[in-house]
Amino acid sequence: MPLLAEYPFTPQSFRTADSHHLSYLDEGSGPAVVMVHGNPSWSYLYRNVVSALKANYRCIAPDHLGCGYSDKPQDYPYQLRNHIDNFTALLDHLRIERCVLIVHDWGGAIGMGWAGQHPERVAGLVVLNTAAFHANLLALRIAICRWPVLGALLVRGLNGFAWPATFMAVCKRMRAEVKAGFLAPYNSWANRVAVHRFVRDIPLKPTHPSWATLSTVEASLERLQDKPMLICWGGKDFCFNDYFYAEWQRRFPNAQSYYFPNAGHYVLEDALPEILPFLTVFLQSCH
Repeated sequence: MPLLAEYPFTPQSFRTADSHHLSYLDEGSGPAVVMVHGNPSWSYLYRNVVSALKANYRCIAPDHLGCGYSDKPQDYPYQLRNHIDNFTALLDHLRIERCVLIVHDWGGAIGMGWAGQHPERVAGLVVLNTAAFHANLLALRIAICRWPVLGALLVRGLNGFAWPATFMAVCKRMRAEVKAGFLAPYNSWANRVAVHRFVRDIPLKPTHPSWATLSTVEASLERLQDKPMLICWGGKDFCFNDYFYAEWQRRFPNAQSYYFPNAGHYVLEDALPEILPFLTVFLQSCH
């Protein structure tokens, strides 16, 4: 395992029900804070959040199957329900009875999929440029990556999703060593299997295999209405744009909302110094 910038952690290992290795961080002690990444990132996205919080909190950050240091099986379904099931099994294994959940990108649907089923275990919710509901919006540059044949060549062959994210998903230029950290697990056609499958798993029609799962997740958000919520949003996100920000606010009108107009999709890369004070106060209020 190579040494990566700002990632001084030793990942732990969990075996899923189908015997795949799921990697996760489990750092610090205290009340649990569980951080759920999306595509094409991995637990590296939360590295500086973990470092900032682990003195006072137990910080857990899994790598979804196919991502980060987790196994990357080539014949796995890689559908939303699979990721929710794996995430649920991990938290049960770790005996997480109560936690604050931080979600980003696909981590919104995955994390909220768990939270909506277990609201009694949710102390609070932190939403970062994500969704957990249907929206018939898809940026062209993402839609192209779903095209037959060409999509696989772009995403898996040319690394045309994870690599562009290192400059398209941020407003501040990523340092070379940080870019290398984001890209480290996705260094071959085989290792980019889940990056492509996540893109293909976006359900835009009722006939899509993950449509019903996302519908269930969306319906379960009502069970979380009374939970404290902190929304920190990057305003220059070409994917999860202001429509999604407004939709979270509509569904959770009591949420604390902070909008960062000069931050992109990887809002933690662009605005972490501004976010951390809000996050620290929020976590204190949840426990």
